[in-house]
Amino acid sequence: MRARLAPASVLGPLLAVFLGGCGGPPPPPAAPKEEAPAPPPEETAAPAAEAPPAEKAMTIPTACDGADDKICTVPEAFAKKLCDGFYPDLALHFFSEERWTRAYVNIKEADAWNALGGPASDQKLVYDEEVLILVVQKPKDLGGMQVSGAGASYHFLRWDGTCASLQAAEMTLRKPPKPKNAIIPWRSLEDPTKAALTADEKLGKIAAERKKECRGATIGAVTDKCEKADKALGVGIVAAVRGGLSIPVPEKVP
Repeated sequence: MRARLAPASVLGPLLAVFLGGCGGPPPPPAAPKEEAPAPPPEETAAPAAEAPPAEKAMTIPTACDGADDKICTVPEAFAKKLCDGFYPDLALHFFSEERWTRAYVNIKEADAWNALGGPASDQKLVYDEEVLILVVQKPKDLGGMQVSGAGASYHFLRWDGTCASLQAAEMTLRKPPKPKNAIIPWRSLEDPTKAALTADEKLGKIAAERKKECRGATIGAVTDKCEKADKALGVGIVAAVRGGLSIPVPEKVP
């Protein structure tokens, strides 16, 4: 007796199920998602180097330093800063004040030497030149030993704004009949100082004459008339300051 075959309508679905169960390998698993690379660690910025603090200008002394009744000097620290530069305006300001002790060169002529280490003028020190004593340098204690030439010395300010030094024995505190002075560098003065000077009627006229004769002359050789006018202005400035003309504290200070 032959077995009866199942109709095609039944075999189709059964075949599909059979093939599905015994088919090929399953599809490969999905590739894992690539993780975004971790950002590099933030570099710690090096702290910015602090700028060195700006050096403060020194206070202009208004009183004598030390206990010397005869000589009114400034603090040594201020003198060293002052003599380390060129301060023509400040020189005029100091010379306009009576408290500071004047001294006078008592030798025929000498090269200007700044023993405090700063610049010195090429103008020679001349007999009877008026200066302001800044510091009295006393000889060091050598245990009672006598050393030839080891006397006191003066460090002083000249009218042109530079410093120089001499032995005390080469100077005198006695005022001569006609004190001399270092040449004042008009071109180097600040505008407020020039304004204070030319406010004096006589000086104003001399300055105007100098400007006319020295127009355009800044460096190099100048005319004889310009040189003469420059010298006349310097003489007038010294006379006015000695006569009591007030000079303001300049902007440029040590």
